[in-house]
Amino acid sequence: MDIVNTPNTTDISLRAKLTSGRRSRFRYALRKAPLNVKFCFAIVAVYLFAAFFADLIAPFGESELVSREPFAPWNGINLLGTDQLGRDVLSRLIYGARNSIGIAIITTSIAFLMGGTLGIIAAFFRGWVDQVVSRLIDILMAIPGLIFALMLLSVFGTSIQNLILIIAILDSTRVFRLARALAMDVAVSDYVESAQVRGENLLWIITQEILPNILPILVAEFGLRFCFVLLTTSSLSFLGLGVPPPMADWGSMVRENASLITYGDITPLIPAGAIALITVAVNFIVDWYLQIRGGSNG
Repeated sequence: MDIVNTPNTTDISLRAKLTSGRRSRFRYALRKAPLNVKFCFAIVAVYLFAAFFADLIAPFGESELVSREPFAPWNGINLLGTDQLGRDVLSRLIYGARNSIGIAIITTSIAFLMGGTLGIIAAFFRGWVDQVVSRLIDILMAIPGLIFALMLLSVFGTSIQNLILIIAILDSTRVFRLARALAMDVAVSDYVESAQVRGENLLWIITQEILPNILPILVAEFGLRFCFVLLTTSSLSFLGLGVPPPMADWGSMVRENASLITYGDITPLIPAGAIALITVAVNFIVDWYLQIRGGSNG
């Protein structure tokens, strides 16, 4: 028994040291990061702060009517004016950060859990398992995602749960393709075969041998998929099939205030700019992350 367990203990110790080393290199790279990357991290931090503490920093409630005048202009009380119902635009913009970003993070996480797990399993077992799962994924990918989401939301109704589940399933197909391609190379490596010979179970092999070796690319892909999901949910909300009212969402805020563009008011551009800003910031961070990973691997 001691002879069998010794390699496992050694592997775990080495893996812990490697993980600690990677974290140290990441912290060092973050300190040496260009100014624009640090600025992007600051932008994301501000967005997350607004999302977590919306109840504390928003001047008014999410659906509170603060003015009898619809589309009131910017003033000292309502810094960004009011919408068509007399609700404070700034407050709804802050609450929109919580709803839009929160839904995007949850949806992307579910998509990665489903697509990543299926991709790794398909790559590990290959054969008929890979063929069946891959063909099902091909069928889903053959249908235009936004149109399919519109159809499903029209059938099942526009609720937060339906929105998250439908977009997560559609987005998991892209994650499956990437995870499968990455895991294919790792699954045939010597250390995976060695783990199989030692009699390690499937869960241990996936979590300890395969996943750590493909995780950096999956982390980068998570950032990109988050941006796509945020844009998708905002597009659906703009079309009236996203986050149900009276909840605030950046996409629905653009739709609700769109008529102000006719009068030269830039209020509808503010939630659109919020979407664009976090998307650009996350993309800059992902590009920087891939660069430092490539440099460390090179």
